[in-house]
Amino acid sequence: LDIAEFGDLSLLKLRDLLRPVAAGEIDAGTTGDSLDHSAREAATARRVAAGGSAHKSSPDIRRTPNLSDEKRLAAQRLAAELLDRLTPLIDLGLGYLALDRGTLTLSSGELQRLRLATQLSSQLFGVVYVLDEPSAGLHPADGEALLAILKRLRASGNSLFVVEHDLDLIRQADWLVDVGPGAGSNGGQIIYNGPIAGLAGADASVTRRYLFDAAPFGQRAARRPESWLQLQGVTRNNLRGLDVAFPIGCLTAVTGISGSGKSSLVAQALPDLVGTRLGRPLAAPEPDEADPLLEERPDITMGHIAGGMDQIRRIVQVDQKPIGRTPRSNLATYTGLFDNVRRLFAATPMARSRRYGAGRFSFNVAQGRCPTCEGEGFMMVELLFLPSVYAPCSTCHGSRYNDQTLEVEWQGRNIAQVLDMTVDEACSFFAGEPSILRPLTVLREIGLGYLRLGQPATELSGGEAQRIKLATELQRTGRGSTLYVLDEPTSGLHPADADRLMLQLQSLADAGNTVVVVEHDMRIVAQADWVIDLGPGAGEDGGRIVAAGRPAEVAENPHSLTATYLKAAL
Repeated sequence: LDIAEFGDLSLLKLRDLLRPVAAGEIDAGTTGDSLDHSAREAATARRVAAGGSAHKSSPDIRRTPNLSDEKRLAAQRLAAELLDRLTPLIDLGLGYLALDRGTLTLSSGELQRLRLATQLSSQLFGVVYVLDEPSAGLHPADGEALLAILKRLRASGNSLFVVEHDLDLIRQADWLVDVGPGAGSNGGQIIYNGPIAGLAGADASVTRRYLFDAAPFGQRAARRPESWLQLQGVTRNNLRGLDVAFPIGCLTAVTGISGSGKSSLVAQALPDLVGTRLGRPLAAPEPDEADPLLEERPDITMGHIAGGMDQIRRIVQVDQKPIGRTPRSNLATYTGLFDNVRRLFAATPMARSRRYGAGRFSFNVAQGRCPTCEGEGFMMVELLFLPSVYAPCSTCHGSRYNDQTLEVEWQGRNIAQVLDMTVDEACSFFAGEPSILRPLTVLREIGLGYLRLGQPATELSGGEAQRIKLATELQRTGRGSTLYVLDEPTSGLHPADADRLMLQLQSLADAGNTVVVVEHDMRIVAQADWVIDLGPGAGEDGGRIVAAGRPAEVAENPHSLTATYLKAAL
Protein backbone atom coordinates (compact mmCIF):
# COMPACT_ATOMS: atom_id res chain seq x y z
CA LEU A 1 0.00 0.00 0.00
CA ASP A 2 1.18 3.51 -0.75
CA ILE A 3 0.37 6.40 1.58
CA ALA A 4 -2.77 7.41 -0.35
CA GLU A 5 -4.21 3.88 -0.24
CA PHE A 6 -3.28 3.69 3.43
CA GLY A 7 -5.25 6.87 4.14
CA ASP A 8 -8.35 5.42 2.48
CA LEU A 9 -8.46 2.52 4.96
CA SER A 10 -11.17 2.52 7.60
CA LEU A 11 -10.14 2.02 11.22
CA LEU A 12 -11.58 -1.50 11.12
CA LYS A 13 -9.56 -2.45 8.04
CA LEU A 14 -6.44 -0.93 9.56
CA ARG A 15 -6.96 -3.04 12.69
CA ASP A 16 -7.27 -6.20 10.61
CA LEU A 17 -4.10 -5.23 8.73
CA LEU A 18 -2.08 -4.60 11.91
CA ARG A 19 -3.21 -7.61 13.95
CA PRO A 20 -0.89 -10.22 12.33
CA VAL A 21 2.02 -7.74 12.47
CA ALA A 22 1.45 -7.08 16.18
CA ALA A 23 1.29 -10.83 16.80
CA GLY A 24 4.63 -11.36 15.03
CA GLU A 25 3.00 -13.31 12.23
CA ILE A 26 5.08 -11.81 9.42
CA ASP A 27 5.99 -13.97 6.47
CA ALA A 28 9.78 -14.15 6.51
CA GLY A 29 10.04 -16.22 3.36
CA THR A 30 11.23 -13.21 1.37
CA THR A 31 13.41 -10.93 3.44
CA GLY A 32 14.47 -8.64 0.59
CA ASP A 33 17.93 -7.50 -0.40
CA SER A 34 20.32 -5.26 1.52
CA LEU A 35 22.42 -2.58 -0.17
CA ASP A 36 26.22 -2.58 -0.17
CA HIS A 37 28.20 0.50 0.83
CA SER A 38 28.55 1.99 -2.67
CA ALA A 39 24.85 1.50 -3.46
CA ARG A 40 23.88 3.19 -0.18
CA GLU A 41 26.16 6.14 -0.90
CA ALA A 42 24.73 6.50 -4.41
CA ALA A 43 21.15 6.37 -3.10
CA THR A 44 21.92 9.04 -0.50
CA ALA A 45 23.52 11.28 -3.12
CA ARG A 46 20.45 10.99 -5.34
CA ARG A 47 18.19 11.89 -2.41
CA VAL A 48 20.28 14.95 -1.51
CA ALA A 49 20.41 16.06 -5.15
CA ALA A 50 16.61 15.90 -5.26
CA GLY A 51 16.38 18.22 -2.25
CA GLY A 52 16.10 15.55 0.44
CA SER A 53 18.09 15.09 3.64
CA ALA A 54 21.23 13.02 4.01
CA HIS A 55 20.07 11.79 7.46
CA LYS A 56 23.68 11.74 8.68
CA SER A 57 22.65 11.61 12.34
CA SER A 58 20.80 8.30 11.96
CA PRO A 59 22.01 4.86 10.90
CA ASP A 60 21.23 3.67 7.39
CA ILE A 61 18.52 1.04 7.75
CA ARG A 62 19.29 -0.42 4.33
CA ARG A 63 22.34 -2.22 5.66
CA THR A 64 20.05 -5.12 6.52
CA PRO A 65 17.13 -6.72 4.59
CA ASN A 66 13.63 -5.25 4.87
CA LEU A 67 12.34 -8.16 6.96
CA SER A 68 15.35 -8.69 9.17
CA ASP A 69 14.76 -9.68 12.79
CA GLU A 70 15.29 -6.20 14.24
CA LYS A 71 12.95 -4.58 11.69
CA ARG A 72 10.27 -7.17 12.29
CA LEU A 73 10.55 -6.52 16.03
CA ALA A 74 10.26 -2.76 15.49
CA ALA A 75 7.19 -3.24 13.26
CA GLN A 76 5.64 -5.53 15.88
CA ARG A 77 6.01 -2.92 18.61
CA LEU A 78 4.69 -0.11 16.42
CA ALA A 79 1.69 -2.19 15.35
CA ALA A 80 0.90 -3.16 18.95
CA GLU A 81 0.91 0.48 20.04
CA LEU A 82 -1.30 1.48 17.12
CA LEU A 83 -3.76 -1.27 18.02
CA ASP A 84 -3.91 0.06 21.58
CA ARG A 85 -4.96 3.43 20.17
CA LEU A 86 -7.40 1.97 17.66
CA THR A 87 -9.22 -0.28 20.14
CA PRO A 88 -11.09 2.45 22.08
CA LEU A 89 -12.03 4.18 18.81
CA ILE A 90 -13.53 0.98 17.44
CA ASP A 91 -15.17 0.16 20.78
CA LEU A 92 -16.89 3.55 20.64
CA GLY A 93 -18.40 2.68 17.27
CA LEU A 94 -16.05 4.75 15.09
CA GLY A 95 -14.50 1.86 13.18
CA TYR A 96 -16.19 2.95 9.96
CA LEU A 97 -14.24 6.24 9.79
CA ALA A 98 -11.40 6.47 7.27
CA LEU A 99 -7.95 7.64 8.31
CA ASP A 100 -8.06 10.64 5.98
CA ARG A 101 -11.59 11.69 7.01
CA GLY A 102 -11.60 15.45 7.57
CA THR A 103 -12.59 16.57 11.06
CA LEU A 104 -14.87 19.24 9.57
CA THR A 105 -17.08 16.47 8.17
CA LEU A 106 -17.53 14.75 11.54
CA SER A 107 -20.64 15.18 13.65
CA SER A 108 -20.43 16.62 17.16
CA GLY A 109 -21.02 13.14 18.61
CA GLU A 110 -18.18 11.65 16.56
CA LEU A 111 -15.82 14.43 17.63
CA GLN A 112 -16.72 13.95 21.28
CA ARG A 113 -16.05 10.22 21.07
CA LEU A 114 -12.73 10.87 19.32
CA ARG A 115 -11.63 13.11 22.18
CA LEU A 116 -12.80 10.54 24.71
CA ALA A 117 -10.77 7.78 23.04
CA THR A 118 -7.72 10.06 23.03
CA GLN A 119 -8.01 10.48 26.79
CA LEU A 120 -8.04 6.73 27.25
CA SER A 121 -4.77 6.44 25.36
CA SER A 122 -3.16 9.13 27.53
CA GLN A 123 -3.50 6.90 30.64
CA LEU A 124 -3.91 9.90 32.95
CA PHE A 125 -5.33 9.66 36.47
CA GLY A 126 -6.73 12.19 38.92
CA VAL A 127 -8.42 14.10 36.09
CA VAL A 128 -11.96 15.53 36.15
CA TYR A 129 -13.75 14.85 32.86
CA VAL A 130 -16.85 16.89 32.01
CA LEU A 131 -19.03 15.38 29.24
CA ASP A 132 -22.16 17.01 27.82
CA GLU A 133 -24.59 14.31 26.64
CA PRO A 134 -21.98 11.86 25.32
CA SER A 135 -24.67 9.33 24.34
CA ALA A 136 -26.58 11.80 22.13
CA GLY A 137 -26.96 10.32 18.66
CA LEU A 138 -25.74 6.86 19.72
CA HIS A 139 -27.48 3.55 19.12
CA PRO A 140 -28.03 1.61 22.38
CA ALA A 141 -25.34 -0.90 21.29
CA ASP A 142 -22.85 1.98 20.91
CA GLY A 143 -24.09 3.33 24.24
CA GLU A 144 -22.96 0.15 25.96
CA ALA A 145 -19.47 0.57 24.49
CA LEU A 146 -19.47 4.19 25.67
CA LEU A 147 -20.41 3.09 29.17
CA ALA A 148 -17.53 0.59 29.21
CA ILE A 149 -15.11 3.39 28.24
CA LEU A 150 -16.45 5.67 30.98
CA LYS A 151 -16.04 2.91 33.53
CA ARG A 152 -12.44 2.39 32.43
CA LEU A 153 -11.74 6.10 32.97
CA ARG A 154 -13.31 5.91 36.42
CA ALA A 155 -11.34 2.76 37.29
CA SER A 156 -8.13 4.61 36.37
CA GLY A 157 -8.72 7.05 39.22
CA ASN A 158 -10.54 9.81 37.35
CA SER A 159 -13.81 11.63 38.12
CA LEU A 160 -16.54 12.02 35.53
CA PHE A 161 -19.25 14.66 35.53
CA VAL A 162 -21.79 13.79 32.84
CA VAL A 163 -24.87 15.67 31.63
CA GLU A 164 -27.14 12.91 30.39
CA HIS A 165 -30.71 12.04 29.39
CA ASP A 166 -30.21 8.38 28.47
CA LEU A 167 -31.94 6.37 31.18
CA ASP A 168 -29.73 3.29 30.83
CA LEU A 169 -26.58 5.35 31.30
CA ILE A 170 -28.12 7.28 34.21
CA ARG A 171 -28.87 4.00 36.01
CA GLN A 172 -25.14 3.16 35.95
CA ALA A 173 -24.09 6.37 37.70
CA ASP A 174 -22.66 6.35 41.22
CA TRP A 175 -24.17 9.72 42.11
CA LEU A 176 -27.08 11.68 40.68
CA VAL A 177 -27.83 15.41 40.67
CA ASP A 178 -31.34 16.17 39.38
CA VAL A 179 -32.03 19.78 38.42
CA GLY A 180 -35.49 21.24 37.96
CA PRO A 181 -38.34 21.09 38.52
CA GLY A 182 -39.07 22.81 35.20
CA ALA A 183 -37.10 24.61 32.51
CA GLY A 184 -35.91 28.19 32.17
CA SER A 185 -37.09 30.42 35.00
CA ASN A 186 -38.99 27.45 36.46
CA GLY A 187 -35.78 25.47 36.91
CA GLY A 188 -32.35 26.02 38.38
CA GLN A 189 -33.08 24.20 41.65
CA ILE A 190 -31.39 21.05 42.94
CA ILE A 191 -34.27 18.58 43.30
CA TYR A 192 -32.09 15.69 44.43
CA ASN A 193 -28.41 15.11 45.16
CA GLY A 194 -27.31 11.61 46.14
CA PRO A 195 -27.21 7.91 45.14
CA ILE A 196 -29.57 6.75 42.41
CA ALA A 197 -31.86 4.79 44.72
CA GLY A 198 -32.70 7.88 46.77
CA LEU A 199 -34.29 9.62 43.79
CA ALA A 200 -37.31 7.32 44.17
CA GLY A 201 -38.43 9.46 47.14
CA ALA A 202 -38.09 12.82 45.33
CA ASP A 203 -41.70 13.52 44.37
CA ALA A 204 -40.82 16.82 42.65
CA SER A 205 -38.49 15.09 40.18
CA VAL A 206 -39.75 14.52 36.65
CA THR A 207 -36.85 12.13 36.02
CA ARG A 208 -38.00 9.87 38.86
CA ARG A 209 -41.10 8.76 36.94
CA TYR A 210 -38.99 7.47 34.05
CA LEU A 211 -36.34 5.79 36.20
CA PHE A 212 -38.55 4.04 38.75
CA ASP A 213 -42.19 4.23 37.73
CA ALA A 214 -41.60 2.89 34.21
CA ALA A 215 -43.73 5.70 32.82
CA PRO A 216 -45.62 4.08 29.95
CA PHE A 217 -45.92 5.81 26.62
CA GLY A 218 -49.41 6.44 25.34
CA GLN A 219 -50.92 3.28 23.91
CA ARG A 220 -52.58 3.87 20.57
CA ALA A 221 -53.81 1.75 17.71
CA ALA A 222 -51.12 1.39 15.07
CA ARG A 223 -51.93 2.82 11.66
CA ARG A 224 -52.18 0.27 8.87
CA PRO A 225 -50.12 1.06 5.77
CA GLU A 226 -52.30 1.22 2.67
CA SER A 227 -49.88 2.72 0.16
CA TRP A 228 -46.10 3.08 -0.06
CA LEU A 229 -43.50 5.57 -1.17
CA GLN A 230 -41.10 3.26 -3.02
CA LEU A 231 -37.45 4.14 -3.68
CA GLN A 232 -35.29 1.91 -5.88
CA GLY A 233 -31.57 1.80 -6.58
CA VAL A 234 -30.70 4.41 -3.94
CA THR A 235 -26.95 5.05 -3.99
CA ARG A 236 -25.28 7.56 -1.71
CA ASN A 237 -22.30 7.22 0.66
CA ASN A 238 -22.50 3.61 1.91
CA LEU A 239 -25.93 2.98 0.34
CA ARG A 240 -25.43 0.86 -2.78
CA GLY A 241 -28.49 0.21 -4.93
CA LEU A 242 -30.85 0.11 -1.94
CA ASP A 243 -34.56 -0.61 -2.48
CA VAL A 244 -36.74 0.73 0.34
CA ALA A 245 -40.42 1.55 0.90
CA PHE A 246 -41.95 3.99 3.40
CA PRO A 247 -45.64 3.63 4.37
CA ILE A 248 -47.63 6.74 3.43
CA GLY A 249 -49.71 8.38 6.15
CA CYS A 250 -47.73 6.64 8.91
CA LEU A 251 -44.91 7.36 11.33
CA THR A 252 -41.76 5.46 10.30
CA ALA A 253 -38.64 5.13 12.46
CA VAL A 254 -35.31 4.33 10.80
CA THR A 255 -32.83 2.69 13.17
CA GLY A 256 -29.34 1.21 13.08
CA ILE A 257 -25.95 1.60 14.70
CA SER A 258 -23.85 4.71 14.11
CA GLY A 259 -22.58 4.83 10.54
CA SER A 260 -25.07 2.31 9.17
CA GLY A 261 -26.47 4.79 6.61
CA LYS A 262 -29.56 6.16 8.37
CA SER A 263 -28.82 9.84 7.77
CA SER A 264 -27.63 9.13 4.23
CA LEU A 265 -31.02 7.60 3.49
CA VAL A 266 -33.42 9.82 5.43
CA ALA A 267 -31.69 13.19 5.61
CA GLN A 268 -30.01 13.14 2.19
CA ALA A 269 -31.27 10.62 -0.37
CA LEU A 270 -35.00 10.76 0.49
CA PRO A 271 -35.28 14.60 0.40
CA ASP A 272 -33.16 14.76 -2.77
CA LEU A 273 -35.28 12.28 -4.72
CA VAL A 274 -38.66 13.53 -3.49
CA GLY A 275 -37.74 17.21 -3.87
CA THR A 276 -36.52 16.62 -7.42
CA ARG A 277 -39.69 14.74 -8.36
CA LEU A 278 -41.84 17.56 -6.95
CA GLY A 279 -39.86 20.04 -9.00
CA ARG A 280 -38.77 21.86 -5.87
CA PRO A 281 -35.34 20.55 -4.89
CA LEU A 282 -34.46 21.38 -1.31
CA ALA A 283 -31.99 24.20 -0.93
CA ALA A 284 -28.40 23.14 -0.43
CA PRO A 285 -27.13 23.67 3.12
CA GLU A 286 -25.20 26.84 3.75
CA PRO A 287 -21.46 26.16 3.86
CA ASP A 288 -19.82 26.52 7.24
CA GLU A 289 -16.89 28.80 7.74
CA ALA A 290 -14.07 26.59 6.53
CA ASP A 291 -11.06 26.59 4.29
CA PRO A 292 -12.42 26.25 0.72
CA LEU A 293 -9.35 24.19 -0.16
CA LEU A 294 -10.53 21.52 2.29
CA GLU A 295 -14.09 21.37 0.97
CA GLU A 296 -15.00 18.02 -0.52
CA ARG A 297 -17.06 17.55 -3.65
CA PRO A 298 -20.69 17.04 -2.63
CA ASP A 299 -22.11 13.55 -3.02
CA ILE A 300 -24.77 12.94 -5.64
CA THR A 301 -27.84 10.84 -4.89
CA MET A 302 -28.58 8.13 -7.44
CA GLY A 303 -31.84 6.20 -7.68
CA HIS A 304 -35.46 6.81 -8.57
CA ILE A 305 -38.97 6.77 -7.07
CA ALA A 306 -40.99 3.81 -8.28
CA GLY A 307 -44.35 4.75 -6.74
CA GLY A 308 -46.33 6.70 -4.17
CA MET A 309 -45.57 10.26 -5.29
CA ASP A 310 -49.19 10.85 -6.24
CA GLN A 311 -49.94 11.17 -2.51
CA ILE A 312 -47.05 13.51 -1.63
CA ARG A 313 -47.55 17.22 -2.41
CA ARG A 314 -44.68 18.76 -0.44
CA ILE A 315 -41.70 17.81 1.67
CA VAL A 316 -40.46 19.47 4.86
CA GLN A 317 -37.05 18.65 6.31
CA VAL A 318 -36.76 19.58 9.98
CA ASP A 319 -33.11 19.48 11.08
CA GLN A 320 -31.08 20.80 14.01
CA LYS A 321 -29.31 23.55 12.10
CA PRO A 322 -29.61 27.06 13.59
CA ILE A 323 -32.70 29.10 12.70
CA GLY A 324 -30.37 32.06 12.19
CA ARG A 325 -26.72 32.93 12.47
CA THR A 326 -27.06 36.43 13.96
CA PRO A 327 -28.69 37.79 17.15
CA ARG A 328 -31.22 39.63 14.98
CA SER A 329 -32.97 36.32 14.30
CA ASN A 330 -35.04 35.09 17.21
CA LEU A 331 -37.97 32.90 18.19
CA ALA A 332 -40.61 35.56 17.51
CA THR A 333 -39.31 36.52 14.07
CA TYR A 334 -38.78 32.93 12.87
CA THR A 335 -42.26 31.70 13.78
CA GLY A 336 -43.90 34.80 12.28
CA LEU A 337 -45.80 35.79 15.43
CA PHE A 338 -43.78 39.00 15.73
CA ASP A 339 -45.51 40.40 12.63
CA ASN A 340 -48.89 40.19 14.40
CA VAL A 341 -47.44 41.63 17.61
CA ARG A 342 -46.11 44.66 15.71
CA ARG A 343 -49.50 45.19 14.07
CA LEU A 344 -51.11 45.28 17.51
CA PHE A 345 -48.76 48.03 18.65
CA ALA A 346 -49.23 49.95 15.40
CA ALA A 347 -53.01 49.92 16.02
CA THR A 348 -52.77 51.58 19.47
CA PRO A 349 -54.08 55.17 19.76
CA MET A 350 -50.62 56.63 20.49
CA ALA A 351 -49.03 54.87 17.53
CA ARG A 352 -51.84 55.99 15.20
CA SER A 353 -51.59 59.59 16.42
CA ARG A 354 -47.86 59.54 15.68
CA ARG A 355 -48.45 57.72 12.40
CA TYR A 356 -46.27 54.79 13.40
CA GLY A 357 -46.59 51.76 11.12
CA ALA A 358 -45.80 48.14 12.03
CA GLY A 359 -42.26 48.63 10.72
CA ARG A 360 -41.61 51.17 13.47
CA PHE A 361 -41.63 48.32 16.01
CA SER A 362 -38.97 46.28 14.24
CA PHE A 363 -35.45 46.54 15.61
CA ASN A 364 -34.18 46.18 12.03
CA VAL A 365 -35.72 49.48 10.89
CA ALA A 366 -33.85 52.73 11.52
CA GLN A 367 -36.93 54.73 12.61
CA GLY A 368 -37.66 52.66 15.70
CA ARG A 369 -34.39 51.09 16.75
CA CYS A 370 -31.70 52.45 19.02
CA PRO A 371 -29.30 54.62 16.96
CA THR A 372 -26.29 53.65 19.04
CA CYS A 373 -26.38 49.84 18.78
CA GLU A 374 -28.58 49.83 15.63
CA GLY A 375 -31.02 47.37 17.16
CA GLU A 376 -28.43 44.85 18.38
CA GLY A 377 -28.98 45.57 22.06
CA PHE A 378 -25.27 45.32 22.77
CA MET A 379 -21.97 46.80 21.69
CA MET A 380 -18.98 44.79 20.54
CA VAL A 381 -15.37 45.80 21.11
CA GLU A 382 -13.11 43.89 18.74
CA LEU A 383 -9.71 42.97 20.19
CA LEU A 384 -6.64 41.77 18.36
CA PHE A 385 -5.50 38.25 19.33
CA LEU A 386 -8.22 38.07 22.02
CA PRO A 387 -11.94 37.25 21.96
CA SER A 388 -14.23 40.19 21.24
CA VAL A 389 -15.91 41.85 24.25
CA TYR A 390 -19.71 42.31 24.33
CA ALA A 391 -21.52 44.73 26.64
CA PRO A 392 -25.14 45.99 26.86
CA CYS A 393 -25.77 49.18 24.93
CA SER A 394 -25.35 52.20 27.22
CA THR A 395 -28.16 54.07 25.44
CA CYS A 396 -31.02 51.56 25.26
CA HIS A 397 -29.66 49.22 27.97
CA GLY A 398 -30.37 46.17 25.83
CA SER A 399 -33.95 47.03 24.80
CA ARG A 400 -32.90 47.59 21.13
CA TYR A 401 -35.40 50.46 20.64
CA ASN A 402 -35.27 54.25 20.96
CA ASP A 403 -37.21 56.09 23.66
CA GLN A 404 -40.01 57.27 21.34
CA THR A 405 -40.82 53.71 20.28
CA LEU A 406 -40.79 52.44 23.88
CA GLU A 407 -43.38 55.06 24.86
CA VAL A 408 -46.02 53.13 22.92
CA GLU A 409 -47.64 50.44 25.08
CA TRP A 410 -50.24 47.73 24.55
CA GLN A 411 -52.00 46.40 27.67
CA GLY A 412 -49.38 48.22 29.78
CA ARG A 413 -46.33 46.67 28.10
CA ASN A 414 -43.98 48.16 25.51
CA ILE A 415 -42.50 46.18 22.63
CA ALA A 416 -39.19 45.46 24.42
CA GLN A 417 -41.03 44.07 27.45
CA VAL A 418 -43.06 41.79 25.19
CA LEU A 419 -39.88 40.39 23.60
CA ASP A 420 -38.55 39.73 27.10
CA MET A 421 -41.56 37.53 27.96
CA THR A 422 -41.33 33.75 28.00
CA VAL A 423 -43.67 31.74 25.81
CA ASP A 424 -45.69 30.72 28.89
CA GLU A 425 -46.08 34.36 29.98
CA ALA A 426 -47.00 35.43 26.46
CA CYS A 427 -49.74 32.79 26.26
CA SER A 428 -51.53 34.49 29.15
CA PHE A 429 -50.79 38.00 27.94
CA PHE A 430 -52.11 37.40 24.40
CA ALA A 431 -54.98 35.11 25.42
CA GLY A 432 -57.47 37.23 23.48
CA GLU A 433 -55.46 37.37 20.24
CA PRO A 434 -55.96 34.08 18.29
CA SER A 435 -53.43 34.90 15.56
CA ILE A 436 -50.68 35.26 18.16
CA LEU A 437 -51.94 32.65 20.60
CA ARG A 438 -51.89 29.80 18.06
CA PRO A 439 -48.09 29.69 17.48
CA LEU A 440 -47.48 30.34 21.17
CA THR A 441 -49.70 27.40 22.16
CA VAL A 442 -47.86 25.06 19.78
CA LEU A 443 -44.50 26.19 21.17
CA ARG A 444 -45.70 25.54 24.72
CA GLU A 445 -47.11 22.11 23.84
CA ILE A 446 -43.84 21.08 22.25
CA GLY A 447 -41.96 21.90 25.47
CA LEU A 448 -40.52 25.34 24.69
CA GLY A 449 -42.58 27.41 27.11
CA TYR A 450 -39.45 28.57 28.92
CA LEU A 451 -37.88 30.37 25.93
CA ARG A 452 -38.10 34.15 25.64
CA LEU A 453 -39.79 35.57 22.54
CA GLY A 454 -36.74 37.70 21.77
CA GLN A 455 -34.14 35.06 22.61
CA PRO A 456 -31.43 35.29 19.91
CA ALA A 457 -31.04 32.33 17.58
CA THR A 458 -27.37 32.13 18.52
CA GLU A 459 -28.35 31.13 22.08
CA LEU A 460 -30.56 28.19 21.03
CA SER A 461 -29.40 24.58 21.06
CA GLY A 462 -29.81 22.31 18.05
CA GLY A 463 -32.74 20.52 19.68
CA GLU A 464 -34.49 23.81 20.46
CA ALA A 465 -33.97 25.03 16.89
CA GLN A 466 -35.42 21.80 15.51
CA ARG A 467 -38.51 22.03 17.71
CA ILE A 468 -39.04 25.69 16.74
CA LYS A 469 -38.97 24.66 13.07
CA LEU A 470 -41.46 21.89 13.78
CA ALA A 471 -43.72 24.26 15.72
CA THR A 472 -43.67 26.66 12.77
CA GLU A 473 -44.99 23.85 10.58
CA LEU A 474 -47.57 22.70 13.13
CA GLN A 475 -49.23 26.12 13.34
CA ARG A 476 -50.08 26.05 9.63
CA THR A 477 -53.47 24.82 8.49
CA GLY A 478 -54.17 22.34 5.70
CA ARG A 479 -51.11 20.19 6.24
CA GLY A 480 -52.23 16.97 4.55
CA SER A 481 -50.13 14.96 2.06
CA THR A 482 -46.83 16.34 3.35
CA LEU A 483 -43.67 14.30 3.90
CA TYR A 484 -41.88 15.30 7.11
CA VAL A 485 -38.26 14.21 7.50
CA LEU A 486 -36.50 14.50 10.88
CA ASP A 487 -32.97 13.36 11.75
CA GLU A 488 -32.76 12.28 15.42
CA PRO A 489 -35.42 14.71 16.72
CA THR A 490 -35.16 13.50 20.35
CA SER A 491 -31.36 13.79 20.52
CA GLY A 492 -30.47 15.70 23.68
CA LEU A 493 -34.04 15.72 25.00
CA HIS A 494 -35.26 14.65 28.43
CA PRO A 495 -37.74 11.73 28.18
CA ALA A 496 -40.57 14.09 29.20
CA ASP A 497 -39.70 16.47 26.36
CA ALA A 498 -39.38 13.53 23.97
CA ASP A 499 -42.92 12.45 24.91
CA ARG A 500 -44.24 15.96 24.15
CA LEU A 501 -42.48 15.92 20.80
CA MET A 502 -43.86 12.48 20.01
CA LEU A 503 -47.42 13.71 20.56
CA GLN A 504 -46.87 16.38 17.92
CA LEU A 505 -45.35 13.90 15.44
CA GLN A 506 -48.31 11.57 15.96
CA SER A 507 -50.69 14.46 15.32
CA LEU A 508 -48.95 15.10 12.00
CA ALA A 509 -49.49 11.48 10.97
CA ASP A 510 -53.11 11.64 12.18
CA ALA A 511 -53.65 14.58 9.81
CA GLY A 512 -52.72 12.41 6.82
CA ASN A 513 -49.04 13.31 6.61
CA THR A 514 -46.09 10.93 6.27
CA VAL A 515 -43.45 11.24 8.99
CA VAL A 516 -40.01 9.62 8.71
CA VAL A 517 -37.55 9.96 11.61
CA VAL A 518 -34.06 8.68 12.31
CA GLU A 519 -34.19 7.59 15.93
CA HIS A 520 -32.11 5.84 18.60
CA ASP A 521 -34.49 6.15 21.57
CA MET A 522 -36.24 2.79 21.73
CA ARG A 523 -39.17 4.29 23.66
CA ILE A 524 -39.87 6.46 20.60
CA VAL A 525 -39.23 3.65 18.10
CA ALA A 526 -41.70 1.43 19.96
CA GLN A 527 -44.45 4.00 19.25
CA ALA A 528 -43.82 4.10 15.51
CA ASP A 529 -46.13 2.42 13.00
CA TRP A 530 -43.24 1.01 10.95
CA VAL A 531 -39.55 0.38 11.64
CA ILE A 532 -36.71 0.10 9.11
CA ASP A 533 -33.46 -1.19 10.63
CA LEU A 534 -30.25 -0.59 8.66
CA GLY A 535 -26.97 -2.42 9.10
CA PRO A 536 -25.73 -4.92 9.93
CA GLY A 537 -22.56 -2.92 10.60
CA ALA A 538 -21.21 0.56 9.96
CA GLY A 539 -19.52 2.10 6.94
CA GLU A 540 -19.01 -0.43 4.17
CA ASP A 541 -20.58 -3.11 6.36
CA GLY A 542 -23.83 -1.13 6.54
CA GLY A 543 -26.22 0.42 4.07
CA ARG A 544 -28.53 -2.61 3.87
CA ILE A 545 -31.98 -3.27 5.31
CA VAL A 546 -31.67 -5.85 8.08
CA ALA A 547 -35.30 -5.78 9.19
CA ALA A 548 -38.48 -3.91 8.30
CA GLY A 549 -41.96 -4.19 9.77
CA ARG A 550 -44.00 -3.27 12.80
CA PRO A 551 -42.02 -2.69 16.01
CA ALA A 552 -43.09 -6.05 17.46
CA GLU A 553 -41.96 -7.84 14.28
CA VAL A 554 -38.55 -6.14 14.14
CA ALA A 555 -38.04 -6.89 17.85
CA GLU A 556 -38.11 -10.63 17.03
CA ASN A 557 -35.60 -10.47 14.16
CA PRO A 558 -32.48 -12.46 15.16
CA HIS A 559 -30.23 -10.58 12.70
CA SER A 560 -31.00 -7.08 14.02
CA LEU A 561 -28.80 -5.38 16.63
CA THR A 562 -31.75 -3.13 17.42
CA ALA A 563 -34.12 -6.05 18.16
CA THR A 564 -32.90 -6.74 21.70
CA TYR A 565 -33.26 -3.13 22.84
CA LEU A 566 -36.58 -2.63 21.05
CA LYS A 567 -38.00 -5.76 22.65
CA ALA A 568 -37.05 -4.46 26.10
CA ALA A 569 -38.81 -1.15 25.35
CA LEU A 570 -41.94 -2.93 24.17
